[in-house]
Amino acid sequence: MNERISRVLKKMEEKGITQLIVSDPLSIRFLTGIMVNPGERLYALILRTSGKHTMLLNYLYFVKDTGFEEVWFSDMEDQISIIADQIDPSVPLGIDKTWPARFLIPLQEKLPELKTVWGSDCVDGVRAVKNEEEIAIMKKASEINDAVMEKVIDFIKEGMTEKEIADFIDSEYLKAGASGTSFDTIVCFGPNAADQHHIPSETRTLKAGECILIDMGCVWQGYCSDMTRTFYCKSADPEQTEIHDIVREAVLRAESVIKPGVRFCDIDAQARDYIDEKGYSEYWKIRLGHFIGQEDHEYGDVSPINKNVAEPGMIFSIEPGIYLEGKHGVRIEDLVLVTEDGCELLNKVDKKWRIVG
Repeated sequence: MNERISRVLKKMEEKGITQLIVSDPLSIRFLTGIMVNPGERLYALILRTSGKHTMLLNYLYFVKDTGFEEVWFSDMEDQISIIADQIDPSVPLGIDKTWPARFLIPLQEKLPELKTVWGSDCVDGVRAVKNEEEIAIMKKASEINDAVMEKVIDFIKEGMTEKEIADFIDSEYLKAGASGTSFDTIVCFGPNAADQHHIPSETRTLKAGECILIDMGCVWQGYCSDMTRTFYCKSADPEQTEIHDIVREAVLRAESVIKPGVRFCDIDAQARDYIDEKGYSEYWKIRLGHFIGQEDHEYGDVSPINKNVAEPGMIFSIEPGIYLEGKHGVRIEDLVLVTEDGCELLNKVDKKWRIVG
């Protein structure tokens, strides 16, 4: 049996779930190698601890020989009845995080005795721990990210727009062989750097003395990279460099404690307590990091409320920041792989502030 599915079935047994609907196309690809973009249509893999697994497939999908029991249907058929026929209403049904209410609620109405439970973590927990092949791919994605970031450093010039730099990054990814970006590239100057998800402006130009915050990532063979660095154009005033040094130290403190068995809340505390000690806690009110893989943000985070522990094979971001509204902002972000006895940074670009342009 597929090793990944076996791990999911084990987690299902631990939760007392005997049937689980997996609807996230990326999770289905992770488990089967099959990729479908269903849009609004029904698409699902039903996993059962009995070992009988079923794929629900629209005739529109170009899929052959899945290796599972296949139930095919058209847009003109009663798809809720098709789902209901595959479900045992006498036992709980695990539901994936992405399964639309337009399918779930009618199914619950059709089978009022059916108990539905959260089951997405059975798959997401397996996706969170990467195998050697996935790790190699993600290292390559980060190598591309590093190389493009170094090119950006040389490219930036006073007078450029945020959008001009973002477009350069996106084009360099394609030249390097990436299939695209893992999220919309973020480039922001000066006060815009305090907006943590700023959209690059086509008119805002870079001025001497301003910070340049760049948050970027690419996709390589279906897996994502993600990194943030903050630079300064021509010069940087003492307040900016002091804040940058504080954020960089927060990153280093968090990364220094990462190893198997360490709680994510304790990793977060390393950075958060230091920023608080320096008097900037009110300017950083989000979690320290997120998990990453086939998607830039996946199940799992590094936050004060996550009491789970790090395991070998997990990859997540470490990205504290300080954001002074109306003035400037700093974020530094690395991806970290948990190893058997510690951790490995996937990003090699120097974290120290530097002057560009």
